[in-house]
Amino acid sequence: MADSKEGREKQAGDEERRQRERETTEARTRADEAEPRTETDATRREGDGGSDSSPRCHRRGCDEPATFEVLERYQEETGHGAVEARAVLCRKHTDDESPTNLDAVYEDYVFRVVPLPATSETDPA
Repeated sequence: MADSKEGREKQAGDEERRQRERETTEARTRADEAEPRTETDATRREGDGGSDSSPRCHRRGCDEPATFEVLERYQEETGHGAVEARAVLCRKHTDDESPTNLDAVYEDYVFRVVPLPATSETDPA
C-alpha cells in the first residue's frame, strides 16, 4: 500500500490517542489520592438542605463538616471573562486558603471567606 498524507495523519492521530490513554492510565496507577466520588442523585440530595445534614469539606479525603465558604473571582488567562471559584471547607482547610490569582487582579477581583450559617446551633431539635 502506498504511503499517503491521509494515512500518515491517521497514524499520528492514533498514536496521540494511545499516548493520552497511556498517560491517563499511568497517572491513575501512581496517584496517591482516591478517585473523587461521583455525584449521584442520592449524594446530591444529601446536601440539598435537609436540616440534619450539613455540607462536608470540599477537599478530597476530608469528611469534616464545612464551616466556611471561600470565593475567588478572577480574570481568566484566556481572556474569556471572569471565573468564580467557590468551595465550602472545614476550618483546617480554610486556614490553608489564600489568594492564588493575584497576577489576574482587576477592578472586580474578589477573594472572600464567609462563615456558613451554623444550622446545628439554630435547630431546636
